[in-house]
Amino acid sequence: MSSPIATRTHTRSQALQQRAERFFPGGVNSPVRAFKAVGGAPPFVERAEGAYVFDADGNRYIDYVGSWGPMILGHAFPPVVEAIERAARNSASFGASTAAEADLAERIVACYPAIEKMRFVSSGTEATMSAIRLARAATGRKIIVKFEGCYHGHADGLLVKAGSGVATFGIPGSAGVPEEIAALTLALPYNDLAVVEEAFAAHPGQIAAIILEPVVGNAGCIAPAAGYLAGLRAITQREDALLIVDEVMTGFRVALGGACQLYSLDPDLVTLGKIVGGGLPVGVFGGKLRFMNLLAPLGPVYQAGTLSGNPLAMAAGIATVGYLQEHAGQVYPKLEATARALADGVAAEAAKAGVPLTTNRVGAMWTWFFTPGPVSDYAQAALSDTAAFGCFHRAMLEAGVWLPPSQFEAAFLGTAHGEDEVVETIQAARAAFQAVAAG
Repeated sequence: MSSPIATRTHTRSQALQQRAERFFPGGVNSPVRAFKAVGGAPPFVERAEGAYVFDADGNRYIDYVGSWGPMILGHAFPPVVEAIERAARNSASFGASTAAEADLAERIVACYPAIEKMRFVSSGTEATMSAIRLARAATGRKIIVKFEGCYHGHADGLLVKAGSGVATFGIPGSAGVPEEIAALTLALPYNDLAVVEEAFAAHPGQIAAIILEPVVGNAGCIAPAAGYLAGLRAITQREDALLIVDEVMTGFRVALGGACQLYSLDPDLVTLGKIVGGGLPVGVFGGKLRFMNLLAPLGPVYQAGTLSGNPLAMAAGIATVGYLQEHAGQVYPKLEATARALADGVAAEAAKAGVPLTTNRVGAMWTWFFTPGPVSDYAQAALSDTAAFGCFHRAMLEAGVWLPPSQFEAAFLGTAHGEDEVVETIQAARAAFQAVAAG
């Protein structure tokens, strides 16, 4: 299938960007959207359907961002849209409990045995910061271990070597984070158990928890080495520290039970987001009863939110997670096959063009790193040729393929992507790699 857009114009998007810059820093409400890392002007999206987004100028793009992961069933998936519409007719928010909260929770618990109780919040950042507060309360300790390139939201203590937009803009953390708070976070290389052992030896009885993305998605897609996650579980159990698995990206994507299912992992706490709300603002933190029962009103750890368990998000989540549960036998094999064909097909075009490329993929999330060597941690990811990636991104966008606007972000596809989209993307990549090779 060839794109129906013969000539792309961006006049209206450019005008909208100029207007946005009057109101928002950089004209955006999340930094990576500004396209600073790849060059060019960001299109303004007007609508989306299935595997495609359409900008304000009428240009159509195959979408591999998927709202950064949650659109696993495609944009405007009819059952999700219908569920939101039904809920909205009863009011967008109550600030009170509804039956839908437990309806969605039952579905999540069925997929995540590690989650015995949970709490809904409105974002992944809220989920991770709350999980860390809980871990500190449970252990009476202050220090948190995270890994370089793993992004867990923009809470102060989690922006140390945090990947995502922090990596995209080449900064080590964030201004405005007091040194005293940053000092309570140990940022270690990913996929290296020895340095974790050294950290615990250097801080005996002081580390409250390890938090990690089980598959890194915010330094690009990086899979855990064999035995790595099991090793972290063993260390935390031995040291009476908690293991917090951040599945905001991987949850319900790499498997129905996320990375916990894929890697047979039993953490103390899990954070979820994105897919759980069918694309609406939602987050989850949950885990073992002995920890979750420390939350108010049962215990001394306070956490609250007026929009937590928002009825629109609950409705969208029930429709999304319910569909994934009921059709898991078809959804996940299809995602695997489509993602494999796409990732391998594009990598083959890079090889033909003589462009150094490393493909990392876990299920339906992947990254094409513009580097010839393996990428198993953030330091290796940082060796990528970001200028080459920027050239590739601009060429793909002009050809009608929307990729994450950073070398250090994972790409995603959903069930709406099929053979036609794969073929069109590979064809676009062929010309894009020629542009990269030409310099």
